Amino acid sequence: MSDTHRRLTGLVRQRLFWPVLILVLLLVSNLFFTPSFFSITVRDGHLYGSLIDILRASTPLVLVAVGMTVVIATGGIDLSVGSVMAISGALACLHISGLADQNSVGGVLFAVVLALGLSVLLGLWNGTLVAAIGIQPIIATLILMVAGRGLAQLITDGQIINVNSAPYKVIGAGYALTLPVSVLIVVAVVTAAALLIRRSALGMLVESVGGNPTASRLAGIRARQLVILAYVFAGLCAGIAGLIFSSNVSSADGNNAGNLIELDAILAVVIGGTALTGGRFSLAGSVLGAVIIKALDITIYTIGIPSEATLLFKAVVVIVLCLAQSSAFRARLAGITRRGGPDRPPGSPPGSPSGKRPDGTGGGLPRQAGPTAQAEAEVRA
Repeated sequence: MSDTHRRLTGLVRQRLFWPVLILVLLLVSNLFFTPSFFSITVRDGHLYGSLIDILRASTPLVLVAVGMTVVIATGGIDLSVGSVMAISGALACLHISGLADQNSVGGVLFAVVLALGLSVLLGLWNGTLVAAIGIQPIIATLILMVAGRGLAQLITDGQIINVNSAPYKVIGAGYALTLPVSVLIVVAVVTAAALLIRRSALGMLVESVGGNPTASRLAGIRARQLVILAYVFAGLCAGIAGLIFSSNVSSADGNNAGNLIELDAILAVVIGGTALTGGRFSLAGSVLGAVIIKALDITIYTIGIPSEATLLFKAVVVIVLCLAQSSAFRARLAGITRRGGPDRPPGSPPGSPSGKRPDGTGGGLPRQAGPTAQAEAEVRA
């Protein structure tokens, strides 16, 4: 095997190779319909362009996917992240709407802290149900998924709360250093999470709890505390995502905010190469998966896919991506393409008849030693 072939094989086996390839193909395909797709312009000191729009649109999903990744790494799941998003945005907008001056920076900061504090408590609730009480993660988080959506509607009184606050608008629609503030927030959160998890023993402990809970318990790892911490982190990420979402539209909708985002988050985690069974995980892969989903949404609109076929087209692309990532599927596909003619026994060169040796002898099944063969052996002896 040549060095080039060996390097290509090693590159294909990298965890992030296929997500990166799919993202590049999605972005390049837009050039056929929008020639200026990759163009980025500067207006009033801000960067504008389709790529910037994709990054800004993917920020809530990236945050939720990162939190979901840590939870899945412990062997759990969190279906309540969408409801936590709705609660966070609703509580912040409710407090801001009651301010005498909605442009008060102190009042907006207090609303943000209040919303994030409640999000952390909701994550602690999920972690306690799973780790301390022993309820299955899908059931424990399903409780908050349903009840949390009702709580968000109670906070908003079933109405859409509109706010007119310039400081709050900055979170989701503002710019800093020529980039959207929401993108900078996501970069800060993901960087902090990567440094905390990957640059310390915490990541290894999380993987051990999800990969083999019994062995980790026997090794003295405090699995219960780690699981609770994972759900708290997921709640915090969902709370920040809820603030970005509500700030971007300057309103809070307890019914529709974060609706079904948990499914996209789980899909982003799977696309990123993290197994749903727990254990090894990839934060970078989940970020790529979230960006791929949003890039796919924009590509669908760019290509002009009919609205009634949008979900089907998206499902087909996701299936192709998951199959491309599967090493077992690629190996089976390679075996089918290489297979030609009848199966040959190991060691026989190509082109020789089935079961024949290179000299043409030895065809058919080997003879069983019968009485005649045994008599001939005795005479020779």
